[in-house]
Amino acid sequence: MPGSATLQTFARTDGADRLIAAQEPLAGLHARCGGELPGEIVAPALREVVHMAREYGLRLARRLRMSDDREVFSMWVEVEPDGEGCHVAISNWRSEGRPPASVNCDEHRIAMARHMAGLSARLGPKQDLLVVESHDAQLAALAQAMTKGIGRPWTDFVTLEGNVHQQPLHWRLLDGARLRVAGLPQVWTAHIVPLGGGEPGSGGFELLLVSDAPAPAAAKTKPAAPLRQSGIDRKIAPVLRQPVSRIIANAETIRSQLSGPLADEYTNYAADITAAGEHLLALIEDLTTLELIEDENFSPAPDQIDLADVARRAAGILGMRARERAISVDAPRHGEAAPAIGEFRRVLQILLNLLGNAIRYSPEGSSIWLRVESEDGVATITVADQGEGLSAEEADRVFTKFERLGRSGDGGSGLGLYISRRLAEAMGGALTVESAKGQGSRFTLSLPADQAATS
Repeated sequence: MPGSATLQTFARTDGADRLIAAQEPLAGLHARCGGELPGEIVAPALREVVHMAREYGLRLARRLRMSDDREVFSMWVEVEPDGEGCHVAISNWRSEGRPPASVNCDEHRIAMARHMAGLSARLGPKQDLLVVESHDAQLAALAQAMTKGIGRPWTDFVTLEGNVHQQPLHWRLLDGARLRVAGLPQVWTAHIVPLGGGEPGSGGFELLLVSDAPAPAAAKTKPAAPLRQSGIDRKIAPVLRQPVSRIIANAETIRSQLSGPLADEYTNYAADITAAGEHLLALIEDLTTLELIEDENFSPAPDQIDLADVARRAAGILGMRARERAISVDAPRHGEAAPAIGEFRRVLQILLNLLGNAIRYSPEGSSIWLRVESEDGVATITVADQGEGLSAEEADRVFTKFERLGRSGDGGSGLGLYISRRLAEAMGGALTVESAKGQGSRFTLSLPADQAATS
């Protein structure tokens, strides 16, 4: 019971580390997290201790923390191997209040997943399909089947690795789950983003499927272009992403103390590993995109988009980062619009880069403005900051490949603005800068206006 300091509870596991019997309150926590009896242990901290005890034949005892959507609990756990499985005794079960909202909703992980997703879907509160969109030709058949099955659980259309439970499972158990799609050789990872205020998932969920491995090579009508010295081959990049993503995920598990409490210095080490992993993953993405845009056959897919809407999305994704530095981001108001023609994901990529730079190089407590305009067949979005600004010579060099303007310690690759300008030009637009030392900078993305929407 919440707040109890003397409560004892017992459980049993089998030789596959599945929970086969449990007393309250463990049984209730297990059920609220989507678990079944018998079934897989859904609490990562408990699952790890049980596995270690059975694997090494040792009696283990430690303090653990486990949580559901509503509370975090701490307890003393003793696990003793007993035949094929283990006997679990839990005492000093205590409630520590509500879980931190950031544990399962990390903005950077979600932003990367959205960028890499081969398929995205909007789900209802019961993980039932509402809207499905495919971004990868390989998943077109899956998207079509899901669209025909609107209203059914999304898990009906894929095969979850190592899972034989009745679907759908609790969203926390499915976030990060590995799965297979019929007819495709590679493994995919599911990212579940809860929506709605208050209880996570009360407003439904966003589903993102990201490939864990490179796609099978397609038949080519001409020899493949040689690997450029400045980029990473797109078939190699997924192979690099997989281990780096696992490093980040494991470091985040340690940092969040989901597997048990740690001394502060080890939590800090894990945070450093996460930051280094995210930097490496961002570099892989930059080099992959560089290889893509420098391919002579590269051509963005034109969409009818609204620059004001894309700007609001970018501000939402990076809002937490800005608030951490007390920077206010003034995005276009709802009702403002700037219809344009461009590829939605590429335009979002450009704005995330521009806004991310503005946040990184602006002083704490300053403001950033995002303004849209439409005139003479051109739609524009300007990102203006109150940072140090650029000299005329620096403004001339800022879009150069690998140019970092002497900032050797900020972790950047020097590719973001170069890639952004190339993407803008590929979509029939432009990316320019106006700046002066001590007066901040104004980066403006211009795209062809959507004449049909403005007429």
